Amino acid sequence: MLLEFWDAIKLLSNLDSGLAEIVLLTIYVSGSAVLLAALLGIPAGTWLGMQKQGKVKGLTRLVYTLMGLPPVVGGLIIYLLIRRQGLLGTFGFLYTPTAMIMAQFLLATPIVIGMTSVAVRSKGKNIHETLVSLGARKGLILRSIIWEARYGILGAVIAGFGRVVAEVGAVMMVGGNIEGKTRVMTTTIVLETRKGNFDFALALGLILLIVSFIFNVILYQIQQGGASDDE
Repeated sequence: MLLEFWDAIKLLSNLDSGLAEIVLLTIYVSGSAVLLAALLGIPAGTWLGMQKQGKVKGLTRLVYTLMGLPPVVGGLIIYLLIRRQGLLGTFGFLYTPTAMIMAQFLLATPIVIGMTSVAVRSKGKNIHETLVSLGARKGLILRSIIWEARYGILGAVIAGFGRVVAEVGAVMMVGGNIEGKTRVMTTTIVLETRKGNFDFALALGLILLIVSFIFNVILYQIQQGGASDDE
């Protein structure tokens, strides 16, 4: 164990080219998926959070259910859509980074929507009533609510990234884990462990831990910033 760990440290210090390629592809796929999830999820979550709870109770429950969508189920849905016989089969997305982005987008979007709606609902009611009484326009009201809920919204985006960057099943199902094309950190860890290349797998595991730690620190700082503003 100690020998493999030391070899993993050496791989990290030498910045192995194969290792760097896998890390960069992981960041590209997960980053793109979360960016797209934010573009859809923040407006959708804001709208959901501004509605009366009784009016959107069913939709809210659906979003919360999808927040816990098993990755393999998400991967299966995307696979059925992009396989040759599927609705999007003619585009040739299967076993490409695009397919992996689609799968991770499906997993991240409900998280962004759900957490954004909670943040907006917790901040928006009083602001909405105050600005309406002052005769403010809808655009100003919307911008003000989003600004007040910004810490929760940013936390939603980071939580979405944390959900997908460590995901294995969905990306392996639609990406195929092809060397130099669709091989990301999590799928490589599984493969290299099965092959007995524990030093390479450990090196990737350490990088994944570092990435997760960084984003958890950012999330904590965002939450602390929001708490400080409320004091």
